Amino acid sequence: MSEAPDQMKVEDLQFDENGLVPVAVQDVDTNEVLLVGFANEEAVRRTFAKGLATFWSRSRGELWTKGDTSGNRLHIVEVRYNCEQSTLLYRVHLEGDAACHTGNYSCFYRTLEP
Repeated sequence: MSEAPDQMKVEDLQFDENGLVPVAVQDVDTNEVLLVGFANEEAVRRTFAKGLATFWSRSRGELWTKGDTSGNRLHIVEVRYNCEQSTLLYRVHLEGDAACHTGNYSCFYRTLEP
């Protein structure tokens, strides 16, 4: 089965009741998941405009571009969306050595035991 290229517009995303979509961020070189954040329509538009991963901070109630304070920027290579148009995948080049605010390469550095 082949996948046909498909494109849509930002305003066609299925934002939740708070105007947000989850965003998984993947290192394009390693395919490792670096972090998961949330974006509103403005954050998605700024991501495209700046070429840098921009999110909506649910705790601070404001936009933030990863790396503005740490220098560990996430340069957008590609933005994908899921079949329901309700989740985004930012495929990025990491500038720096840590995507996580803890200083770890990825936010997913711990294992949950059963």
